[in-house]
This record gives sequence, C-alpha cells and structure tokens, in this order.
Amino acid sequence: MFLEVFILALALSMDAFAVSVGLGSKLSQNRRAFATKAALLFGFFQAFMPLIGFLAGIGLESFIKEFDHWIAFILLVFIGAKMIYESFEEEIEDSICKLSNKLLLSLAIATSIDAMAAGFTLALFELHFLISIAIIGIVTFFMSFIGVYIGAKGSKLLESKAEFLGGFVLIIIGFKILFEHLGLL
Repeated sequence: MFLEVFILALALSMDAFAVSVGLGSKLSQNRRAFATKAALLFGFFQAFMPLIGFLAGIGLESFIKEFDHWIAFILLVFIGAKMIYESFEEEIEDSICKLSNKLLLSLAIATSIDAMAAGFTLALFELHFLISIAIIGIVTFFMSFIGVYIGAKGSKLLESKAEFLGGFVLIIIGFKILFEHLGLL
C-alpha cells in the first residue's frame, strides 16, 4: 500500500514540479534559498489540502460508503484529465516577472487545490492517512526543490511532460480503485 500512496504522491506533485521548473527558469541568483522556500511551501500545501479533503470525506463517510469508490474514480479521473489538458496550455510561468513571496504562496495554494479532492480517496488506502499525507508532502518537497534546479539549468521542456505524466498516473490510480472495489482486480 506504501507504493500506491507514493505513486499518488508523485502524480500529485507534478503540478508543483512543473511550476517549480518554470520558476527556476526565472532565477538569476540565490538558487538554494529560493528552491528551499518553494519546496517548503509547495510541500506544506500539497500535504495540507489532502488532509482537508480526507477530513471532509470522513464527515460524509456514512453517506457515501456505498459509492465511495465511484467518487474516488471520478475525482481522480477528473483531476488527471485536467492535468493532461493543462499540459498542452500556455504556461502560466511565462507571465511571471518578479518572484515575490506573495506569488510563490499563491502558486503553492493553486497547485494544491487538486490535492484536496484527492484527499477524499485517502480513506480507501490501507496506509494510515497521516503517513499518506506525510508522504505526499515530502515527495512534493523534493520534486519542487529539484524542479527549481532543473528550471534554472534551462530544462523547461519538462514542465508539460511532468504535468501530463502526473495526470495519466492519477487516471490509472482511479481505474485501479474502481476495479478493486468492483472485484475486477
């Protein structure tokens, strides 16, 4: 079950990774400090939002128990499809001129909204939700940190590919959850 949560964490972190690559490409100096700040913000919000989603899911558990696998499937497929679609759009990072703390905070929140919806699915994993949330935060921290460095080295090509791959993996996880609950796996 750890592997499934780790793969979910990797998929969810692809938005933050893609944005980090874009941000890194705008850096002219002080790479380590900026990479650490970006990674901490992205990692924190990527872990915090699924916690909110998980807690909301617990509150609704008695109402959705019969079809929770369908909700997880729909949410993960929707988030995945959205990420794939966004991988083909113009990059938001192209319009960023000044890398302010306010901008960084806004991007950290924006990239983690999808993770809130994914938090509903954490109850379906056998791993304790706090461990799952920690894994999501830690994976996002490292992916964001690495993304800033990759962007600073000029590899903007990875932005859309990372988001596409993350979306594809979320869709696969959604189908896996559905098929397991329907007894097909």
